[in-house]
Amino acid sequence: MMAKTQDLVRRLAERAEAVCRHYLSAGRRQGRYWQVGDISNTPGRSMFVRLQDSPNGPAGKWTDAATGEHGDLLDVIREALGLADFADVIKEARRFLSLPQPEFEERQACQRRASVPSGSPEAARRLIAISQPIADTLVETYLRGRGVTALLGTANLRFHPRCYYRPDHHDSTETWPAMVAAVTDLSGRITGAHRTWLALDGSGKAPVDVQRKAMGNLLGHAVRFGYAREVLAAGEGIESVLSVRELMPGMAACAALSAAHLAAILFPDTLRRLYIVRDNDPAGDGARDTLIERANTAGIETMALSPMLGDFNEDLRTLGRDAVRMQIRRHLAPEDVARFMLG
Repeated sequence: MMAKTQDLVRRLAERAEAVCRHYLSAGRRQGRYWQVGDISNTPGRSMFVRLQDSPNGPAGKWTDAATGEHGDLLDVIREALGLADFADVIKEARRFLSLPQPEFEERQACQRRASVPSGSPEAARRLIAISQPIADTLVETYLRGRGVTALLGTANLRFHPRCYYRPDHHDSTETWPAMVAAVTDLSGRITGAHRTWLALDGSGKAPVDVQRKAMGNLLGHAVRFGYAREVLAAGEGIESVLSVRELMPGMAACAALSAAHLAAILFPDTLRRLYIVRDNDPAGDGARDTLIERANTAGIETMALSPMLGDFNEDLRTLGRDAVRMQIRRHLAPEDVARFMLG
């Protein structure tokens, strides 16, 4: 099946300009390239599709200079028609090339190989794999807009420029930029992913009904920043945990993504002290109490870090760094103040 797909890509590349004229009609030819705004066929000049083989690469390959996104002509067909199933992309490509459609069994085999259950850990791993580091992306813009500037150790945060969004099965699929967070177990294996859809300029979250959604196996796991040994800070939301880490960038931390999942996080065998980055609500109280009980049973010292407002990101944005520093400092063990606290 892989060989047949590669043959299809080659055939499309031989007709690269015709493919572009059909699926990227808002663009135009510029020398050896087709130039258009983006893969959604927006007018503009950011995306370049190579129309001829060259030393820099084969025909049919494209790059969006604005986002760093790249791919082949099958991606162009998928995005132009909003196709979610790889088998449907193959079918459309064969239709465009006037090739006979494969037999039913072959289409089914293609679908089985290309598809994984929606929301599964494997789907999460695929999403993480096709996302990119956050440096110089809208994720960095978004986090800095929320007061988070200490981004070392955030490799488990990724950026996807066109992440699928659909509130439920009855709605049509949209695409928005997204912060994609890898959820991992204690060994670092990806078990899930969390998406935060962003505004097109990164100034905040996307104007959609459901701005955050998780997938995969989350129970006991978390989005991890740094490698936990003896000391760990654990909280609910990514932004809240990063706000605490803003003042203690050397401390390992993790975001469990909800109060219920925070209460169920697994402890590293080496852990000796746990800081609970709680949200200021009844669910946060419950997570704190459950974690204290579990940690005490395991012989782990616990200390709760409580925000003055709703959560530590609200504190950081509203009250400022000095207020957050003072609030955290009063709850730290003296040796951790010296070891982790900035200033």
